[in-house]
Amino acid sequence: MTQQIELFDIANPCVSVCEVNKKGYCFGCLRSRTERQLWLSMSTEQRREVLRLIVGRKQRIEQMRLLKGQQLGFDFEVVVEAGELF
Repeated sequence: MTQQIELFDIANPCVSVCEVNKKGYCFGCLRSRTERQLWLSMSTEQRREVLRLIVGRKQRIEQMRLLKGQQLGFDFEVVVEAGELF
């Protein structure tokens, strides 16, 4: 298998919201501490894998929000947008 030449660098997913949850994932970019620390030294394939993991994390968060909204009997997104939970 031949390796494809990467013409563009994969941008760092950091959005400058550098706070972490109890499990150590950043609220802003959803990367683990290790993923954040090693980003600059990662290969293109490793960075792509981290981005794939981030997509999965976002999907799980959205599923949890929807599930909690259904359990609580209200539209979670509307409440979050209104700022009623913070």
